[in-house]
Amino acid sequence: MPPRRRSTKTTSRSTTATRTRRATPRKPTAKKAPPELPTAGPGERVWVLAVPFRAPAPGAVWHPGLQAHVFVGRALPPELAPYDPPPYSLERFLEDELNETPRPLPVTPAMVPRAPQKAGAEVVAAHAAAGGRVFLLGDDPGVGKTGTAILAVHEIAAQRPVRTVLVIADRPAAITIPHWARSIAGFGDGGLRWCVTTWDRLGKVSKLRFDVVVADEAHMVRHTTTQRWKHWKAVSGAARVKDTPYVLAATATPAHTPLELPYLAPEFAARHGESIKEWADLPTALERHRFHVERGRYGWQWTEDADARRADLARLQSWLADADPPATLHRPAPWGPVSVTGTPVLLTPAERASYEAEWSEFRAEMQLARRGRQTARGRAALLRFRQKAGLIRVQATVDWIKAQVEAERQVAVSVEFVETAADPIRQALLDAGIPVAGIYGRDRFDVEAERLRFQRGDAMVCVFTVTASISLHAGELLPGGSTASETPRVGLFHQPRFSGIQARQVTGRTHRDGKTSPWRIAFAADTVEEQVAKVMVERLAVSGSTAGADTASLQEIAELLDADWLPAAALTEE
Repeated sequence: MPPRRRSTKTTSRSTTATRTRRATPRKPTAKKAPPELPTAGPGERVWVLAVPFRAPAPGAVWHPGLQAHVFVGRALPPELAPYDPPPYSLERFLEDELNETPRPLPVTPAMVPRAPQKAGAEVVAAHAAAGGRVFLLGDDPGVGKTGTAILAVHEIAAQRPVRTVLVIADRPAAITIPHWARSIAGFGDGGLRWCVTTWDRLGKVSKLRFDVVVADEAHMVRHTTTQRWKHWKAVSGAARVKDTPYVLAATATPAHTPLELPYLAPEFAARHGESIKEWADLPTALERHRFHVERGRYGWQWTEDADARRADLARLQSWLADADPPATLHRPAPWGPVSVTGTPVLLTPAERASYEAEWSEFRAEMQLARRGRQTARGRAALLRFRQKAGLIRVQATVDWIKAQVEAERQVAVSVEFVETAADPIRQALLDAGIPVAGIYGRDRFDVEAERLRFQRGDAMVCVFTVTASISLHAGELLPGGSTASETPRVGLFHQPRFSGIQARQVTGRTHRDGKTSPWRIAFAADTVEEQVAKVMVERLAVSGSTAGADTASLQEIAELLDADWLPAAALTEE
């Protein structure tokens, strides 16, 4: 007997009822009024506290509008004293805005500007006076971009009404925020209201308005698909025509390609007499101006033709450097480029067998991922291989470090992975009786205390994962007026970096401020690592302040690892 057919009438009636319910307009929900800001009574003060996540804060109240804990009273109770924010931090900025008078600042040793910093500040100020939107400060690492930026803000404040200044620094916040705070106090805050935060906390200031924005390590917003870019647009006024701050973008490594310069788009628009809207989509605007860009499998791509690249870069530099006044400034380090050489590691028979097994497994996994176009699987395979390859060479790295310490050198060791590199290297050195500072891992160490242990010579070795915004060079002026040890520094990449931009940032941690520091790249001899290291050494010298110098190396490395089908982010994103 055939199955009974469902009634079409019932189905129609049910569908109609569903459509009717969906079509019923919802009642508009009333927007909640923002919470009232806390106010202080006679003799009281509003304290905005930096309370860590889930930490007890008896007596303090969470304020959703400020996204911070607050306390109102005559004095801060002892149990809340550990959460008292430092000068120029976001919490202190908010606090001073809520009170009639700001709190006094501690006495800080004065910093004497160097001649290049004064000259650089004048160039930036001239650009601002001419109505510029965004200035790119691309000096080499260690030349003095921090001081140049602070002095430039002073100059700009003498030209126009400036009350508030936002500084966005790279992580780790425990090092970068105090560094900027000391520099601002040392060079003088000019009576301005400074707020120093990090790129990771940009959302907390996205609703505030500032007169000047200093974007340190500006390459952090080279991608427009991130939440960070959304917050950057709000803070920098990138999409606005009026009421925009002056933006000083500082980075020695602006981008991999011209497609990664969206933060400079407002300046490009101004230089061409075009609207902000016409440059909202940077790739389309570059294509309109006949740059050699095109849509590819993973979005827009830059040409691989060397002559076309050189032509594009020449035009890009001309837009900024040949303008009157110029919108960029790049000064190479007067103490010369960093020396980077390869250090081959001869694997033992057991290590060689292990390495070859890992390489074969990686090739098989990558081929399977490639055939299925499984990007996530390909990236995971690449990550696992790099981790295992680095783990095999840990003992060789430890032995090399021991030799450098015996030769009375302090060693900066750059790693990319914690569990398969940083932790085993550090533990092996500790077991050998060598003090080690660690700047890696979330909430693992007091990173500033660890940095100072290395700088004072209490730890002869520093193992770190960050690529920028920390100083590990000899003779550095430390908090309190003392100086870092003068022991010569040497650096070691435990693994070859895929990105020349990241590698160049790393070498600038010790090769800076007039101090030279050679670096070595460790790799397993007669393996693909050796070929990758060779590409890195060859390309590192040209990955300077010009966008695009790094892209050719990425392509070569991708081909060596059979990963040229993956998006570039698989090689460049940490």
